[in-house]
Amino acid sequence: MGDSGSVDETGTKGPAPAEPSVPAPERARGGASGERLVLFTDAVTAISITLLILPLVDLVPEVASHHESASKVITDHVNQIWSFVLSFAVIANIWGEHHRAFSSVARVTRPLTMWNMGWLLSVVVLPLPTEMIGAFGRDRFVAAFYYATVLATMVCRLAMLRILKNNPGLLEEDGHVSGRSFQDMYTDSYVNVVALVVAFAIALAVPALQYYSLFLLLVPGRIHRRGQKVGHAGLPS
Repeated sequence: MGDSGSVDETGTKGPAPAEPSVPAPERARGGASGERLVLFTDAVTAISITLLILPLVDLVPEVASHHESASKVITDHVNQIWSFVLSFAVIANIWGEHHRAFSSVARVTRPLTMWNMGWLLSVVVLPLPTEMIGAFGRDRFVAAFYYATVLATMVCRLAMLRILKNNPGLLEEDGHVSGRSFQDMYTDSYVNVVALVVAFAIALAVPALQYYSLFLLLVPGRIHRRGQKVGHAGLPS
């Protein structure tokens, strides 16, 4: 019969030493779980996007207390509704980009976590300038505050994509997002930061276009994706 145990100094058999649950090379690489960071980020983002509606909900008893018609909740508060829709779209878009970038991240490092916390801070702050848009309208300071918050979000995303692009070991081996995809996302993010700076300048120079200039963010991505399609179409089969 085979001897599966080990013999100690007294000659009695002892249990065989347990194998490490995690391979040594994997332990040496270290890093926290990417899934935990994504779950935490999703939870905080969900709370932030939910907070956007609360000021509108508070309008209902306010209008009712003045014995006004229910339609006044909508017709007398167009600015608040517009700012809610705007920020809902902004947060939904940046969350979608974050989710796409982190879909193949297995581990995170301290710098990546810190930049993600900066990203979350800007998302949590966004309901504040959103409410200020509804209260102060086309105020230049409010516009600057709003754009600066969104810009901080995009700069943090750019920094995270740079880390992921330069550290492929953080990605899952069988992940859906390749290193090339991260290069494309990094390029898109960089162009979007530049486009937002231009939109910021337009918003301050032309108050009538303050928040409409955010639509400039849709242009660079479309141009880049169209260029990719043209490039792929030109490749020999």
